Amino acid sequence: MDDEFRYEHDLLGDLPVPRYAYFGVHTLRAVHNFPITGTRISAHRDLVNGLAAVKQAAALANRDLGLLEADKAEAIVTACEEIRSGKLHDQFVVDVIQGGAGTSTNMNANEVIANRALELLGHQRGDYHHLHPLDDVNAGQSTNDAYPTAVKVALLASTHRLQQAMATLRQAFRAKADEFADVVKTGRTQLQDAVPMTLGQEFGAYAVMLAEDEQRLAEASALIREINLGGTAIGTGLNSHPRYAALVCAHLSALTGEPLSTAADLVEATQDAGAFVQLSGVLKRIAVKLSKTCNDLRLLSSGPRAGLGEINLPAVQAGSSIMPGKVNPVIPEVVNQIAFKAIGNDITITMAAEAGQLQLNAFEPVIAHCLFESIGQLEAGCLTLADRCVNGITANREHLRAVVHNTIGIVTALTPVIGYAKASAAAQEALDSDLPVADVVLAQDLLTADELQRVLRPETLARNNAWETHAHTPN
Repeated sequence: MDDEFRYEHDLLGDLPVPRYAYFGVHTLRAVHNFPITGTRISAHRDLVNGLAAVKQAAALANRDLGLLEADKAEAIVTACEEIRSGKLHDQFVVDVIQGGAGTSTNMNANEVIANRALELLGHQRGDYHHLHPLDDVNAGQSTNDAYPTAVKVALLASTHRLQQAMATLRQAFRAKADEFADVVKTGRTQLQDAVPMTLGQEFGAYAVMLAEDEQRLAEASALIREINLGGTAIGTGLNSHPRYAALVCAHLSALTGEPLSTAADLVEATQDAGAFVQLSGVLKRIAVKLSKTCNDLRLLSSGPRAGLGEINLPAVQAGSSIMPGKVNPVIPEVVNQIAFKAIGNDITITMAAEAGQLQLNAFEPVIAHCLFESIGQLEAGCLTLADRCVNGITANREHLRAVVHNTIGIVTALTPVIGYAKASAAAQEALDSDLPVADVVLAQDLLTADELQRVLRPETLARNNAWETHAHTPN
């Protein structure tokens, strides 16, 4: 028994901790207390790296202030660098959802870093009289400033990757917009025939939608760069050096490459989850627009013979266990589901932020978990949609051309030329007789064949410049 465990003590008593473990008694209590999701904080690699960055910056600041011996600081820094390189992540074992405002996560980080630092100093794990998780690793900190700062550092790293994934998808749509620039089709409003456009314009709009949301994500990320590190428990800075907040922020900025800033009012910053709510709202916006785009792709590719059939999505797997030859739009469907999850996470984040009381929000663990989940899944969704779907889309050009020729919607292009009343009458006649609008216009001598050809040129139809291509003025 003694060969397999070491005993550690906390205010509740002694616990046997596995001898191999880098975590300690506080982490073990949390593992026992919170068997909630089965997902450990190690699932969020950016959070683990963020925790290590915060602890590394704190050790450097405390060393600079003469509050931490140089050898201890060096060992802590080395341990943190190892963690940030990907080592020891399996030792971050507490559940992602936990009571205590993230205290268990902070304790887990303190203990792992302390025990690795002890090894580097030539001591056994658990020999905390040489280097202590709280007195040394957590010096000048509280969970209430270290944890949200680590979350923000992690969110900045993960949002950068999401922005890159969105850019990849945007570029895929833009390439298709260029490819389909000459393909005229029927636009639709309320699922009814509307005016003509090009397939390139349709795909170009998806690229613009993504570009707009990349900008919104960058704006939300800017708010995340304000941190409360140095505020300790409630923002008053109790137990930290007067110069600590500025110094630790400078070190953390250097370590992460992010232009972080210390909040002007640390009491406000410690209790306010507004930046998380703002970021979540942007993620919801991205999710909603991505889902709408995927709805369009599924609708435009519906068929192949009983639907719109305007585009072809690449076939990536068999679509049915009973219907041979069936292929489903599975990539847009999975992105739809990612969007639903992000939208649901936004509700959770909203409720958790609202539930904060007085000087602290105790529910930041679920806020962090939902944000990381949404960001990670949206990133994967954008990359998958680009690679497995958008890049391989083809257009059914002949079918689109035939539909435009036969649609009632082209009558709108005639309105500036023959007037609304005559255009409306021609549209109704076309519907009643099941004839193309152009045939009706010619039969009623509303325009000559040459005039009609000029008005209904593809470039005219898609750019709404009938006034420029025909001098006729309606009566």
